[in-house]
Amino acid sequence: MKKVSVVTVNYNQPKVTEELLLSIPKSYNNLEIIVVDNGSNADISTGWQSKYPKINFIRSDQNLGFAGGNNLGIKAATGDYLFLVNNDTEFTNGLIEKLVEALDDNPVAGMVSPKIKYFSNKSLIQYAGYSGMNYYTCRNSCIGLRETDNGQYDHITAPTAYCHGAAMMIKKEAIEKAGLMNENFFLYYEEVDWCESIKRAGYEAWVCTEAVIFHKESVSVGKKSKLKEYFMNRNRILFTRRNAPFLKQIIFYPYFVLLVVPRNLIAYIKNKNYSFIPMLLKAVWWNLTHGKNSNNLGYPINTIK
Repeated sequence: MKKVSVVTVNYNQPKVTEELLLSIPKSYNNLEIIVVDNGSNADISTGWQSKYPKINFIRSDQNLGFAGGNNLGIKAATGDYLFLVNNDTEFTNGLIEKLVEALDDNPVAGMVSPKIKYFSNKSLIQYAGYSGMNYYTCRNSCIGLRETDNGQYDHITAPTAYCHGAAMMIKKEAIEKAGLMNENFFLYYEEVDWCESIKRAGYEAWVCTEAVIFHKESVSVGKKSKLKEYFMNRNRILFTRRNAPFLKQIIFYPYFVLLVVPRNLIAYIKNKNYSFIPMLLKAVWWNLTHGKNSNNLGYPINTIK
């Protein structure tokens, strides 16, 4: 039986994280659980260690972002397979077993995600795979998004363009070949960039819809926030710079500046989200003034709310 390391990152959400921990079934016998406290305001890792003595708690004194927090957990993990899950998810019975089976049975699969459904409405699908990236626009589509689950995506264990950052199980050997997540992203697009790295290392991204996890969407950042607007725009450009073929980049940049920026500005003004305007402009400026591997995030994180 393969050893599985479950890795999750907590940031100022102890109740949400504990709900996740309580949802993990005890049926899989070769399991380790790692919780990274990612610079939360209060260090609760000591109290948690007493409450959950079999769980490995790691404390970072600063917020390292999604990529950095997960990378801390990955470095500490000893499993053959690493299951990275958002702290705002809830396990279902058989989830781990079905993902392990998918990786065991398919040597070319380096990583796999389950079907993801919304916690608030468990009949609605959030993810059943991704389409490939259109690098002219840096857009793709999430298969099954907001569809009622009538079984239309059942019994699928197959390659997909990308795994989903809310829940993805990765072979340790694939991580060793592809490297860790790029911490330059901090938040958003880092898992898609990582999928590209793992595919370049000779593996495929898969989806297994027989496995299901529930997701409390946008608990950590919020449905609309300056933080989200900044990093979604900044990292969309950055992802293209790092992964798109050169000729497609040439088309993407005018598209983004001439179409996306004006469209977003109009939407911000229409919806009276005036504070989003400087976030968008800073996102574009960062990409004009920084290399694609720069570790400078471009804006003090604690000032973005």
